[in-house]
Amino acid sequence: MRSTKSSDNIQFLPFLTTCLNNLGWLYYGILKTDGTVILVNVIGACLQVLYIISYCHYTKDKRRVMSQSLTAAGVLAAGWLYFCMLLPQGDARLAQLGLTCSVVTVCMYASPLTDLVGIVRSGNLECLSFPLTVATFFTSTSWVLYGLQLDDYYIMLPNTPGIFTSLIRLFLFWRFSSSGGTSPAYKPLKI
Repeated sequence: MRSTKSSDNIQFLPFLTTCLNNLGWLYYGILKTDGTVILVNVIGACLQVLYIISYCHYTKDKRRVMSQSLTAAGVLAAGWLYFCMLLPQGDARLAQLGLTCSVVTVCMYASPLTDLVGIVRSGNLECLSFPLTVATFFTSTSWVLYGLQLDDYYIMLPNTPGIFTSLIRLFLFWRFSSSGGTSPAYKPLKI
C-alpha cells in the first residue's frame, strides 16, 4: 500500500477479522494464563491495527472502511460486555470465549476466499498475496500442532480450516500462474 499509495486490489475484511480474532484470543490467553497465546496475540493485534490505519489512509472508499471498522468496534464492545459482565468467571466463560474465538478464526481464514468465484472466472490473482498465503499455511499448521500439544480443541480445531484454505489458494496460484494469471506478490519460480 505504501509503495503504490493505494489500497486497490487489497481486501480490508481480512485485516478487520484478524484484528478481532487477535483480541479475542488475547482475552482467551489471559483467562487461561497462557503466555504464548498472550504474546502472539498482542503482537498480532498491534500489527493489524497498523494495517487498518494504513488501509484507511490509502483507501478511496473511506466511508465503507469506517463503517465496517465501527461495526467491528461495536461487536468487540458487545463481546466484552457479554464476557466480562454477564458470564460468571471460570470454565463457562473460558468455554464460551473459546467457542466464539473459534468461530471468528474460521471466518478469518475464510475471508480471503470471498473473491474465489471471481478469481476462478478471470484467472486474475491480484487480490491474493502469495507470501500471506504461505505464512497463513505455516501459522495455522503451527497453531494446530500447539493445540494438539495442549489438548486444547479451541485452539486446534478452528485453525484446521486455515490449512485447507491456504492449500486452496496455493492451488489457485499454481493453476493460474501457468495460464498467465497475475499477482503482484507472486512470481513463479523458474527452474
